[in-house]
Amino acid sequence: MTEKAFDPLAFNMTEQRYFDDFKIGEVFRLPSRTMTDALFAAFQLASGDNHPIHYDVEYCRALGMPHMLAHGFQVAIQTAAGAGLFPHVTEKSLKAFIEQSSRFLNPVYVGDTLYSAIEVAELIPGRTTGVLVMKSTVYNQKGVLVMDGMQKYLLRRREG
Repeated sequence: MTEKAFDPLAFNMTEQRYFDDFKIGEVFRLPSRTMTDALFAAFQLASGDNHPIHYDVEYCRALGMPHMLAHGFQVAIQTAAGAGLFPHVTEKSLKAFIEQSSRFLNPVYVGDTLYSAIEVAELIPGRTTGVLVMKSTVYNQKGVLVMDGMQKYLLRRREG
């Protein structure tokens, strides 16, 4: 019996999708994450942000906050599509992540658990590619919307 050669490039986690396969309203949920002291420290190290509101608990308490306040970008990265299935679905069709915007609506503190999602909001077809516009949202454990925004991805269209 002859075995078929293994091809790691054909070992996909999900069926591959192209621009034409998406529908407005589709939601891609991302894993929830509790914002810990360690995540705050890692973000401060990576970002270089040295304002004490992001790393000094006593400074924050003196300002009337319950704990350290998350930097806006620390909240925005919770909507990174790479944390969910989206990049696996688009491995063969994704050309570029081309735009992102965020609105920070409510504070996020150490101990908050965040629930993020991206949802197909608009499909802008081109000849060989299309722009997939995704609405991004982040809610906390109390159901409060703490961030919303938009992301745009350039995807290949299906051939013929």
